Amino acid sequence: MAERTAFIVRTTRETDIRVELALAGAGESTIATGMGFADHMLTLMSFWAGFDLRLSCKGDLEVDAHHSLEDIGLTLGQALAEALGDKAGIARVASAKVPMDEALAEVVVDLSGRPYLVYDDVLLPAVIAGEEKDVWREFFKSLAQRAGMNLHIRFAYGKNGHHLLEAAFKALGLALRQAVQVSRTGAPSTKGSVD
Repeated sequence: MAERTAFIVRTTRETDIRVELALAGAGESTIATGMGFADHMLTLMSFWAGFDLRLSCKGDLEVDAHHSLEDIGLTLGQALAEALGDKAGIARVASAKVPMDEALAEVVVDLSGRPYLVYDDVLLPAVIAGEEKDVWREFFKSLAQRAGMNLHIRFAYGKNGHHLLEAAFKALGLALRQAVQVSRTGAPSTKGSVD
């Protein structure tokens, strides 16, 4: 079996991003995005997924976090798709629910090759860690798009924005941990391919 790793570099006028990803890792990460809250969330996802992740981003944070988080999602999604290769034998579909104090989030993923995001952020406060809540929708949308992943994130209840997003990132990690596991042979689809 291939190593299931990826190294991606993405450089634009707005961001310079490097991602190293190993799916069969120990959940160890080195994250440096220039945004402490984003570093915290990505570290949680990596830990709960059991992925080794090195991610750096130099972005136009003097504007805001939008470009950086969107491009991090694109680059990380591309790394996930590359590390999965032809997806032979993966579980493909998985879900997880995670509480964080008063908050509960549920994440369901399907590594189907068909990107789609269902994300209702009505419970999130307008501003989280100094940034508008919409930057997180852009991150998840970009991640799903480049990973070729059907991604559903549901905030069941909660009041604290940090807790809600932390529960979601932990649940995303746990769902991905299950979905990427090799548990069968051949393509995980009745049509014989995943796309």
